[in-house]
Amino acid sequence: MATAVTIPRPVSADDAINADRPGIADGSAVVGKGRFQIETGLQQEFRDRAGEKTRTVFIPTLLRLGLSDEWEMRIESNVHTWDRVTAADGAFTKSSGDAPVSIGAKYRLRDADGTGPSSGIIARIFPRSGSGDHRTRYTTADVRLVADWDFAADWSLNPNIGLARYEDGAGQLFSTGLFAATLGYNMSKTLNVFLDGALQTPESKGGKTMTIYDGGVVYLMTPDVQLDFSVGIRGRGDTPPNHFIGAGISVRF
Repeated sequence: MATAVTIPRPVSADDAINADRPGIADGSAVVGKGRFQIETGLQQEFRDRAGEKTRTVFIPTLLRLGLSDEWEMRIESNVHTWDRVTAADGAFTKSSGDAPVSIGAKYRLRDADGTGPSSGIIARIFPRSGSGDHRTRYTTADVRLVADWDFAADWSLNPNIGLARYEDGAGQLFSTGLFAATLGYNMSKTLNVFLDGALQTPESKGGKTMTIYDGGVVYLMTPDVQLDFSVGIRGRGDTPPNHFIGAGISVRF
């Protein structure tokens, strides 16, 4: 599941950067014709399964290029992943590999007009890619309907719903349903806090439903530069990490 979230636009600037990180859900805003935006950071995930502890570090990165006022092209990847697995007896192994890459697009369906939220569609395709233990065997894809609803002063709700065809950890293809939502609050003209959660069902072929939750803070350094920090936990399921932490930067050109 992708790890991105749209933060309500700070009230200090109508033309401020509107990034799809940090967190889980994506928003309906596009970067605009001729604009290029990079959103990147560093994330650590921690898992503890049957006495075996795994720490995973990767570089979630999203590149966005505005093709028109309604369309943008998107390239997304965790770039490179480092794993450290510690057994119950204290012995550990290390591995790393290039992460798979997705190519996609976002289409802005409608702007908020006082009668309802803004909305859009995001579609991605994941060709076979990556290296080592992170290489995928099949081409997969997902599509999501995304929205932004400024339902009160300084408050925003950002729901996503979608369908996907993914590959699980055992290399088996499966179809799954996706849902995510973000609740954000603008504390000041440059500072925003948010809480969000996501559900995927099933989480793997023949698997059960998984949920994750996170929260964090976003600081608008300039109208074109955003900094973020977030932490999260697993709700249920076998595939999510027990907890995770991330920090990043988004820059618009």
